[in-house]
Amino acid sequence: MRTVAFIPARGGSKGIPGKNIKDIAGKPLIVWSIERAKNSKLVDKVIVSTDSEEIAKIAKENGAEVPFLRPEDISGDTATTESAMLHYCDWLEKNNELYDNLLLVQVTSPIRAETRFDDAINYFKNNQLDSLLSVCPSHRFFWRDLENPVASYDFKNRPRRQDLKQSEIPYMETGSFYITKIEKLRKHKNRLCGKVGMFVTPEEESYEIDSLVDFKFCESMLTNSIGTK
Repeated sequence: MRTVAFIPARGGSKGIPGKNIKDIAGKPLIVWSIERAKNSKLVDKVIVSTDSEEIAKIAKENGAEVPFLRPEDISGDTATTESAMLHYCDWLEKNNELYDNLLLVQVTSPIRAETRFDDAINYFKNNQLDSLLSVCPSHRFFWRDLENPVASYDFKNRPRRQDLKQSEIPYMETGSFYITKIEKLRKHKNRLCGKVGMFVTPEEESYEIDSLVDFKFCESMLTNSIGTK
């Protein structure tokens, strides 16, 4: 079973300009993901898909391959991650490169344990999954719809968190990484398809960088090696 790590990284970022290559805890943000994928024993190749020459240069300098610059029509603010994934799958077919699975690695989630990808790939294989998403358990109670509030739990009989059954514990999609069989991805055009599995990670790996507050918080964790061992 051959797995390629796919790291999408557009040049444009409205929230934090140059976010993907902004220095965090001593190295560009994207390098944290490249290094984790490169150090995985079960990842056969690490690819960065970008529309930026600068990102491509940094990616190559840190061991990733950048076989092309992503076309403009799938690089804008409205472009989906799936469009970049499928573009790369087409490139693989045209270049006669065969891989079974695509490990989607999100740059904005830099906090991951050293063996995280290998553990997830083994879980994916052992459970004969078609796709997988990283999640973390949440013991918080959620509501939705400000105009017509609806609770995700029975607020008239508020449960104690410690009394929740395993099947009742909600899991939050962290966005850190996904694994998808390439055959299924091309058929369904979605990273989650077929037999879907959840791979549980600790809370510290759930943080995503979308703002400067997130950036400073994750930088502190990385500097102190929290969640990276």
